[in-house]
Amino acid sequence: MRRLPGTWDLFKLCRSTLMVSVVSATLVLVNDQHVGAEVQLEKQVSSLGELVTMFDSSSCKECHEQIYTQWEKSHHARPLMGLNDQIFIAGYLKKGPLAVRPGEKAAKCNFPCFKCHFPQIKYATDAVAAEIAEAVLKDDKATVRKLNIGCLVCHNEKAVVHGRPEKHVIYGNKDIKDHPGLPVKKSPLLKNSLMCGQCHGLGPNLEFEHPVQCATLYGSYLHAYIPSGGTETCQECHMRNGDHYMPPNFNNRAELSERLREALPMQVRTLAYSFQPKEGDVRPMVVVNTKITSKAGHRIPDG
Repeated sequence: MRRLPGTWDLFKLCRSTLMVSVVSATLVLVNDQHVGAEVQLEKQVSSLGELVTMFDSSSCKECHEQIYTQWEKSHHARPLMGLNDQIFIAGYLKKGPLAVRPGEKAAKCNFPCFKCHFPQIKYATDAVAAEIAEAVLKDDKATVRKLNIGCLVCHNEKAVVHGRPEKHVIYGNKDIKDHPGLPVKKSPLLKNSLMCGQCHGLGPNLEFEHPVQCATLYGSYLHAYIPSGGTETCQECHMRNGDHYMPPNFNNRAELSERLREALPMQVRTLAYSFQPKEGDVRPMVVVNTKITSKAGHRIPDG
């Protein structure tokens, strides 16, 4: 007669199966990590010139001149330049936990800001980060201006959230197979506020040695504006009719002031009267009542 397996036999069998499964999963995981590392290494470039060329969008101007001209005037065309044409990250490299110490070369870990301000750095080695740091510390604005958020960043790298964007493809609002240069595939993300939220609301970024939290704009849009009944997307306010200028331009003070007046209308009411605490002592007084209403879809200021 064949003996039925007892409890101990079943336990040993399950344990063996579990161990084999864990080992198999571990081997697959290690193998996947190895393959991922190889792919990443294949993508990385070791010079700033190569990286700039990889993401060069100047050929787009041939067919999309108006859009390209609008973009050239936007902040996305100069993400490392702050107010009054100053390189804003210079201060971080000179002082603080991200500073480049004397005798050391900068690495990508010195630039957590690049996760949003220059995301294509992930395709480069630390040698490229060292080149950028040298340009920043020398106030080489001509070189720093080449580091921008161009067409390929938004219409390829950031145009797909789930999965990786396809190589040699441009993502747009519709499919265009016969598009000159590269084919265009439709991505619904381009008209969704999440497109902008990938940078304008990212964090806290805990993967860095010195974690950072900068932009929280998308969070205030999602958790305050939308629950209060707001319906417009980021694009509907900042890219009306497909305008790639994407205001406001903080270096254009008149334009910025007008936009703030529209977003934050202020009502002022005054009541003038005379106060006479004692006979012959008349003091002119005024009560000022100020009310500011936010019509913006997010906190101001924010990034």
